[in-house]
Amino acid sequence: MFSSHRIILSTLQKSAFVLSVLPAMMASGEITRTASGHPDLSGTYNAATLTPLVRPSAFGDNQYLTMEEADEIAATERTLLEGRSLDSDPNREAPPDGGDGSRGAAGNVGGYNTFWIDRGSDAFSVDGRFRTSIIIDPKNGQMPPMTKEAQARRAKLFANFRRENDGTAWWVGQDGPGPYDNMEQRGTAERCLLGFTGAAPTFPSLYNNFKRIVQTEDHVMILIEMVHDARVVRMNSEHLPVTMRKWLGDSIGWWEGDTLVVDTINFHPLAGRRGSSERNHVVERFTRTEDGDLLYRFTVEDEEVWTTPWTGEYLWRASGERVYEYACHEGNYAFGNIMRGARILENDVLSEVTN
Repeated sequence: MFSSHRIILSTLQKSAFVLSVLPAMMASGEITRTASGHPDLSGTYNAATLTPLVRPSAFGDNQYLTMEEADEIAATERTLLEGRSLDSDPNREAPPDGGDGSRGAAGNVGGYNTFWIDRGSDAFSVDGRFRTSIIIDPKNGQMPPMTKEAQARRAKLFANFRRENDGTAWWVGQDGPGPYDNMEQRGTAERCLLGFTGAAPTFPSLYNNFKRIVQTEDHVMILIEMVHDARVVRMNSEHLPVTMRKWLGDSIGWWEGDTLVVDTINFHPLAGRRGSSERNHVVERFTRTEDGDLLYRFTVEDEEVWTTPWTGEYLWRASGERVYEYACHEGNYAFGNIMRGARILENDVLSEVTN
């Protein structure tokens, strides 16, 4: 018991020391380094940003926001959160069956409120200039065109998900399996197997935007808060055989000057994000800035899906916060209710046919 208390006290003392020294180190512009001389990227980072992945078309090829535009984006977000954080009217009427069709969870019948949303308070900037999008190549800030084969696969995959919820088992009688025949048909994010922010590359989201890096000379661990996905990058190594595919891909890394380069291939066939295939190839670059933040840059190349590679970058801001466990589906009965609800709707159809 005594030794445990001593370890805890020692850990707290070390944490307090790090938190007290970190701001001073950031202010001095010095980059902390490991014994081998490489930048020490270990720490916690907040990747939340109001800068969208894809550039709004109104900006065209313009990569930068004016200061006034950046201030307006931040002010609009503050106003939005303040309005949505007001107490609900206890005398309001219940939404109609199946929702009212407006934007929101299941036709706006209710869902997470803004208490759970933490997508940042402003747009990110690099070298003092605010960005209009995370994607910087293609120059228009848009995703490149998909191949015809990828477009066909995507249309088939999302055909059932885009149907309007009309409260009926519309899938009964159609050819092939229905979308709710069993739980393993549902998406990997819905089943809490993978986070929907992606791992390589990883993107900002509505919430759970923290990243944690633990660095040694031989490995770098990158923990993503969403579904606590942990990637282990093998330094100065070779890729595993192509037959050995992983949910988060097979990542190897090396240093190019003060930049950590991570190369990832061999993705599991069901691990695709934003339409990527198992042949996806991702190269990420992590560069420590003078104030302790990380500039995160990535390039995605997947010839089966996109006609050209695409590149993005955004800022991970250094933080003294801790990353807590993401308990996906713990005590959550939604998944079982989805299956039970589907059976009820199917029985309604069968009863009508029988009668």
